[in-house]
Order: sequence, then C-alpha cells, then structure tokens
Amino acid sequence: MKRLYIALVGLFLITSCKSKQEPPKQNNGPQSVVVDVLIASPKAINTSIEANGTVVANEYVELHTEVSGRLTYLNVPEGKEIKQGTIIARVNDADLQAQLNKTKVILQLATKTEERLRKLLAVNGVNQADYDIALNAVNGYKADMVYTQSLIDKTVVKAPFSGVIGLRQVSPGAYLTSATVISTMQQLNKIKIDFTLPEEYSRLVRTGSTVDVKVNESTQTMRKAMIIATEPQVNQTTRNLKVRAVLQDNKVNPGAYVKVFIAAKANQQSILVPTNAIIPDDKNKQLVVVKNGKAAFINVETGARQADNIEIIHGIQTGDTIVVTGLLFARPKSQLKIRKVKTLEELAN
Repeated sequence: MKRLYIALVGLFLITSCKSKQEPPKQNNGPQSVVVDVLIASPKAINTSIEANGTVVANEYVELHTEVSGRLTYLNVPEGKEIKQGTIIARVNDADLQAQLNKTKVILQLATKTEERLRKLLAVNGVNQADYDIALNAVNGYKADMVYTQSLIDKTVVKAPFSGVIGLRQVSPGAYLTSATVISTMQQLNKIKIDFTLPEEYSRLVRTGSTVDVKVNESTQTMRKAMIIATEPQVNQTTRNLKVRAVLQDNKVNPGAYVKVFIAAKANQQSILVPTNAIIPDDKNKQLVVVKNGKAAFINVETGARQADNIEIIHGIQTGDTIVVTGLLFARPKSQLKIRKVKTLEELAN
C-alpha cells in the first residue's frame, strides 16, 4: 500500500512538471483586417489654381503742390468726378506775380530801345554792338518772364486726368509743402486686378486669356477678367510672377481683396482617391491596394487636390482595389477582408 502511494505521488509530480514545461498550444493563425475599398476608375475633373489678388484703379495719383506756400484756393468736391485740367488748389503766388509784372514793365522799355536802335542801325546812326546789346536785353527779359510764369504754374494744382477725387486732406489757409497730400484721384472706368502666381504656373497665364475672380466671399459671385500683361521678371525673393488683368465689372472698390482662379485642367480624365487614403512618409506617398487578398503598399504620385479628393498621376491603374478604411490596421502582406465597395460620393458624405 505504501509503495502504491509513493508511485501515485511520483506520477503526479512528473505530470505537473510536464504541464509547466509544455504550455498548451494556442491558435496563432493570421487574422484578416476588415476594410472598405474603392475601385479605381477615371473621372472628369476641372482643376484651377487659386491666387490672392488686389483691386487696382486704372489710374491713381496723390495730389501735391510742387512749391511750398499758403493755400489760397481749394476745390475738392469729395467723392465727385471731375474733368481733366480742373483747378483743384492754388498756393499764394503774389510775389511771383509781382516779379512777372516788374519784368513786363522792364521788357516794354527794352523793346522800345531795341526798336529805336534798329531804325538808327538802318541808317548807320548806331554801331552793330550797341544794337546787339539792346536786342540781347529784350530776349533776356522775355526769358525771365517765361521762367517766372513756370514758377506760377507750379503753384496751381490741376486734375491730371478725368476721374473721381477722394477726401480732402487740407483746409484753405494751410501751409503746404511738396510732401503735403491735398487729396487723391482715381480713374474707375476700368478696374484692374493684380495677383501673383508661383513661377511654375507661368505657362497658365497668357495675354488675352480670361480668369475667374471672386469679388465677394459671402455671395460667392464670380466675374471674368482678361489678362493684359505679366511682369517680365520673377520676384527673386518669393519666386512669384506678377500678373495684371482687367475686370469687366467696375463696381468694385480699389484696394479690395479678391481671389483669382486660373484654369489648370478642363474635363481631364484622372483617377481620384480620398485625401485621407494617402499614407505619407518622409520620401513617398503610398496607397494600400488589395492584391490576392493581401495588403500591398504602392508608392504614388499625386496631382491636383480637391476639397475631399486628390488626383493620382502615377502608381495606380484603372480597376485597382484601393483600401479607404482600416488603414491603421493594415500591414504589408496582411490578410484583408473586404466589407464593402464604396464610391467617392459615399466617402464624401
């Protein structure tokens, strides 16, 4: 009996050791990752380049006087349209007018002297040198009058072109210098849009082509503008190209901010995928494609970006099955289980 007991205890200990050394086998087979997919197919896309623009008046000028002095006359009908040549302001020119009158009196005397000596010269009553001195004096006084008149003209500020005058910046009686702004003038019969583009898009802008301009962000109103010129040189700091277009509708305030859209591609057939299906890394962009029921990570090259989708230029072919959900759990060559085939419209909602 005692021997039987010892044998049973030994068998129990041997069984326990084996159970500790050899744990029970578990089912470690690969588990499938449940994903939703998109079948790659070409779709027509219209892409455009967006740029920031500024509304510019056809003509713009700050009105200054050329000489310093007290303002004696001011004609600034604020916000009204005035004609070219209209007198806007005058600076005190009393001293110049007095100088002009004095020169006129001296010129009259010099002219009479020249006429008298000319008659005497005809009968050899005076030598040629005396007559030349008198004639030179007449011409000198005439030149003085022209010079004084030019100084008087500088005291008058006239409208350089027909346009709308801005707000008045000075009052009558103020002392003006050449740096003092009297008002501004703008010609609004033709409105221009200035905008900049990266130099890589310079091929998209051609003189005579049209662009779309969004003037009011709240109304989403689009207007057409025609490109009239481009800056020949690219900005060396920003590497941007400056472009100027004429807006067909002039009911926009100069200085306003607008968005300009330049057509890049029209009705081009391209493969689109959801933006969040792209897996970026340091060097490449990848998509997960189902091949033989397993995940394959494919390097792709992207193109134009839309609100929710992005164009695939290289790497994906029509008919490829692209994983669009469950990307976080997919690994190279991992088993995939397709739950549903979705469309771009369903993924956008």
